[in-house]
Amino acid sequence: MFYFENICGKKVLKSTVLNGLNHFFTTRESIIKTKEPKFEKIAEQNRKDFCEYFGVKELIYPSQTHTSNVEIAEPEKTNYPDTDGLILANKEQAVFLNFADCTPLIFYDGKICAVSHAGWRGTAGKIAVKTVEKMVSEFNSELKNIKCAVGPVISMCCYNVGEDVFNQLRSTVNDFDKLFEIRNGNIYVNLKEINKKQLIEYGLNEENIDICPYCTVCNNDLFFSYRKENSTTNRHSAVVKL
Repeated sequence: MFYFENICGKKVLKSTVLNGLNHFFTTRESIIKTKEPKFEKIAEQNRKDFCEYFGVKELIYPSQTHTSNVEIAEPEKTNYPDTDGLILANKEQAVFLNFADCTPLIFYDGKICAVSHAGWRGTAGKIAVKTVEKMVSEFNSELKNIKCAVGPVISMCCYNVGEDVFNQLRSTVNDFDKLFEIRNGNIYVNLKEINKKQLIEYGLNEENIDICPYCTVCNNDLFFSYRKENSTTNRHSAVVKL
């Protein structure tokens, strides 16, 4: 279940499935990533406040390029090019990834955590599964212990795609029938549920996956939307610290 909470006086979104993990999804008022002048001072102050909250010098984030590449965060390392998934196994860092319609994924097994960015390309590349695979191979995480919160993302009500994207997404799971709709000749797909189905087919327990009910387009008063806001550079973020 998702719920709102105030951290440093700003609204953030959290998931009960990740109890025990320092985590949150930022909202419009807790923004920490932007290139727009009117939001820069707010984002800078929020980053300072969250650093103080976590007890770290800075918040680490990778250079996201819509890949399915997953790396491991290392103390003192801040540069992660072409990386859309970051596993955190140390307590010295706090990391975040940024979103404005794409799917935010936070994973936690009780010992380590990870954040991944799954737009349609990342979803087609099964970055959710690749993140879990790396947690298992590098840190001996057990599938039964891994929990996942799927954050605010553009929902099927608003996400229409072309045939090429549709075919790439359809090929990632065994049964795609309930993961898309045809309306007025247009194809609409459900990124949230596609990522969830990929994880279930890989072996995660369904009850350990929490799906955010919010749509970034419909709930644009809370979150940013690249589509609705004409390619905005504002982002909401998924933030974690062990």
